[in-house]
Amino acid sequence: MKFNVLTLFPEIPKAFFESSIMAKAVQRNLIDYNLVQIRDFAFDKHKTCDDGTYGGGAGMLMLPEPLGRALESVDAGNKRVIYVSPSGRTFNQSLAYELSREKELVFICGRYEGIDQRIIDRYVDDEISIGDYVLSSGETACIVIIDAVYRLVEGVISGESLLEESFSDGLLEYPQYTRPEEYCGMKVPEVLLSGHHENIRKWRLYKRLEKTFRVRPDLIIKLRESGGLSEEAEKIIREFENGSD
Repeated sequence: MKFNVLTLFPEIPKAFFESSIMAKAVQRNLIDYNLVQIRDFAFDKHKTCDDGTYGGGAGMLMLPEPLGRALESVDAGNKRVIYVSPSGRTFNQSLAYELSREKELVFICGRYEGIDQRIIDRYVDDEISIGDYVLSSGETACIVIIDAVYRLVEGVISGESLLEESFSDGLLEYPQYTRPEEYCGMKVPEVLLSGHHENIRKWRLYKRLEKTFRVRPDLIIKLRESGGLSEEAEKIIREFENGSD
C-alpha cells in the first residue's frame, strides 16, 4: 500500500514513516510512501502557498494553484484523495478498514484556515475529521489516520493481535498484564495464571463488556441495534444493568 502525503512541512510525517513498526513495514515493502512538498509547485520565487480569503475574515487560505499542481504530480485523478478537515466525517475503525483495502491513497494536509473549496470540489473524495476539535497541523491529523490504516494492511501486524483490539468487534479491549506477578501490592488476576483457556476467555469477555458498558455505553447500544451481541454477552450486560438500578 502506498501513501502520498501533500504537505508544507514534510519533516513532520517523515519522522513517522521512518520510525517503529512503520519503518519495518516500509523495509519489508509492505508500505510505500511519497512526501510531496507543496511549495515546490508554487509559481513565485518566494514559494507562496497562501493568501487572504475573498469576502474577508481572519486567517489565510492555501492557494489552489500550487496544491492543484501537487495533486496532478501524483495522478490524484486516478486515486482516492483525502482531505483531513475538522468539517469532515468522523474517522473510526470501520473507515480505517475501508481505507486499508485501497492500493494507494493521497492525503492533503491543510494549514492556516484550510484550502480553497475548488480543490475540494475538483479532487477530494473524502473529507475526514479525527474528532470534534481543531488542530493547527493537518499533518498531525493525517498521521493519526495513516497510523490506524497501515497496521491493518496484511502482514504488518499479526491477525490475532488485530482481532483482540478495541473496536475490532465493537467492544473496548480487556485489561492486560505482564511480569512481575505482583507490582506495588497489585497482583495479576489469578484466572490469567491458571492456564484454563475457557475461563480466561470468559474473564476477558466480561472485562471487555464491563469497560465498554461503563466508558462507552453508546457502543453497547449500537451493537444491540445491529444484532452484534452474542447471547452470552447479552446475559452479562443485563447483569450490569440490573446492578445499576
